[in-house]
Amino acid sequence: MNFLRSVRYITIYRILGLTLIFMIFLSAGVGAVHISFREIIDFILDAAGGDPRSAVNPVHEGLFFQIRLPRTFLCFIVGAVLSVSGALMQSVFRNPIVEPGLVGTSAGAALGASFTFVFGKADIFAQFSFLGDLLLPVCAFSGGLIATGIVYRFSSSFGKVNVSTMILAGVAVNAMAAGGTGFLSYIARDPQARSITFWNLGTFSGADWKEVIIVFCVSVFCILLVLRYSKDLNALQLGETEAGYLGFNAEKVKLHVILINTLMVSVATAMVGVISFVGLTVPHLLRIVKGSDSRYLIIGSALLGGILMITADMLARVIIAPAEMPIGIITAFVGGPVFLWLLFKNRRSDRKGGFYA
Repeated sequence: MNFLRSVRYITIYRILGLTLIFMIFLSAGVGAVHISFREIIDFILDAAGGDPRSAVNPVHEGLFFQIRLPRTFLCFIVGAVLSVSGALMQSVFRNPIVEPGLVGTSAGAALGASFTFVFGKADIFAQFSFLGDLLLPVCAFSGGLIATGIVYRFSSSFGKVNVSTMILAGVAVNAMAAGGTGFLSYIARDPQARSITFWNLGTFSGADWKEVIIVFCVSVFCILLVLRYSKDLNALQLGETEAGYLGFNAEKVKLHVILINTLMVSVATAMVGVISFVGLTVPHLLRIVKGSDSRYLIIGSALLGGILMITADMLARVIIAPAEMPIGIITAFVGGPVFLWLLFKNRRSDRKGGFYA
């Protein structure tokens, strides 16, 4: 680890970037139907108007461009969003055990999506028929925004946000949202209850290019926006009072970062469901490797989070092939032990202080 700490940030970015490209190609070929690397190159050449080296299988080509590729890109984007969100929330709360769902965003989005599954065809949604396939993500985003707004309202007083109160309010709102989702599952018919169950476990099986474009546009906008707050987040890790002495408005930074986090997590969660541990584990790995500079963490979390999500999705596709396991189960079984190992390793290290600085 001492060697890695001496490596420049740009070198880590290059390693992660090359690994990401390799994982994208690998993921596009893995599944119940295997697509070789040579076939992938031929598909790309054929789509670009070039001359493939061998005859192109139209079935495999359709599978690659319409199913595997959008799914792989959506995995990368969602993994990046959840990991960046984890890095942001841990910096805002100055607490390394914080994850994206702490302020109720994920649980609220799950409640909004469950409401759509159960009542989506009722008269109450008739006036929103113009949304079409966007009804589910809009309702999930609304649920995440409302839940986060409630947490923020209860934790703010006299223009300041109490971090401890926000964590406790987040626990309460998460519990109520989970209870609401459970109630909707109880009154739902079997197909609806099954949809709610699978959505709460996370899945990329329905990925298409429309979802990729929506999540990509929102994610790029939000990540570029939070990069502007990287210096503010670094100052905030020193403490709110100290950040104020340095000229940073701590309350304004917290409010803006939480709103941006809510937007990108809600939209990502709306498309694929609730996925745990990615936003908790990835920032820990990067902090151990290179430290707590938010400028490095935001970009590094996006790359490493995408890599880990693609890897988890490949496992979900092959473990019980030709069937598919919900990716939330994979991230929980893998992420939990990894996170415990990280905690054990950090406890034994001689580094002191939060965020492994």
